Amino acid sequence: MNSSNEKKRIVIKIGSSSLTSRLGEISRRKLERLVDDLVKLKDEGHEIVLVSSGAVAAGYRKLGCLERPTSLPEKQAAASIGQGLLMEAYSERFLSHGYTASQILITRSDFSDRNRYNNARNTINVLLERGIVPIVNENDTVTIKRLKFGDNDTLSAKVAGLVEADQLIILSDIDGLYDADPRKNPEAQLMDKVSEITPEIEDAAGEPGSAVGTGGMRSKIDAAKIAMSSGIPTFLGRADSADIIYQAVHKSAKGTYFESDDESLNLDDKKHWIAFNSGPEGDIIITDEAKSEIADQEKNLLPDGIYYVNGHFKKGAVVRIIDLDKNEIGLGVTNYSSSELKKIKGHKGEEITKIINVTAKEAINKNDLVCHDHIPMPIG
Repeated sequence: MNSSNEKKRIVIKIGSSSLTSRLGEISRRKLERLVDDLVKLKDEGHEIVLVSSGAVAAGYRKLGCLERPTSLPEKQAAASIGQGLLMEAYSERFLSHGYTASQILITRSDFSDRNRYNNARNTINVLLERGIVPIVNENDTVTIKRLKFGDNDTLSAKVAGLVEADQLIILSDIDGLYDADPRKNPEAQLMDKVSEITPEIEDAAGEPGSAVGTGGMRSKIDAAKIAMSSGIPTFLGRADSADIIYQAVHKSAKGTYFESDDESLNLDDKKHWIAFNSGPEGDIIITDEAKSEIADQEKNLLPDGIYYVNGHFKKGAVVRIIDLDKNEIGLGVTNYSSSELKKIKGHKGEEITKIINVTAKEAINKNDLVCHDHIPMPIG
């Protein structure tokens, strides 16, 4: 990983409560301070991607609502107003420093489809190479609940993996991860560094959220897990701390630094996409022997290790891999369609060629397979 003196590609996430006033509108003071901090990094030559919440919070009062709306149509209408206000404010401030900002609105389906995923990465790469600051948000105006990321903590971690970032910085209204809820326990201690997300750490993650935000501490822990699985160090700190972003990059900020010491957990780009972004289209139930081979010995999944095939999918689809006890053990990209697998399950090489008249090969190659035990979080 790069040292603090080298040029980095950095993804920064800012939450709604860190951008808006008590009245729920954009706080120019907060936004300008954030941009001014980012500009210091740009001036040093770093590439930055900003994942910004705040569209609904910025727009709901202009919609005529006295409080943040709860219905989906009103939230989406507020987002359609607020997103424009956010981008206008960001663009003006960045331009005052000589930098151009761009807007990128993303939905979960942009990540689950491999071609759209690659297109999004290529677009952001061009922007970064030209010195532009991409500002990313979920497209709240059109996204429906089942296709949402859930919160921008998760989105920022996935964007960090998408652009192969050197660091992810998550800013919120709390100054890091504590070993207990600091609002309830005055003896709670800030954890400066976390190298592994343990069940105890997950238990310590409360839900500090706010009236204008959606993500609590648990979502930030999950985001750190996603980033750490690709070897991306993550920092969690308080947004209203002076120079917090600049200091986080230079390892001098108050907060929590998440960085795994186990490089064997790092996933390459394709496996990261399979694990955290793909949309499984079916299930393959495998034998106990096949489970041992792929999970413990990291071998290919062969057709003779398949017990049952569920669903309808084409060759190249991502499928869930399930053991005989109905436990999901991983995800993988299949080399056969569901109809072909149903014909050749339980069969070996020459038998396969006779059944479907194609050259026999593994059902899922080990390079296209991710087991849950090999990454630091369950795959959702």
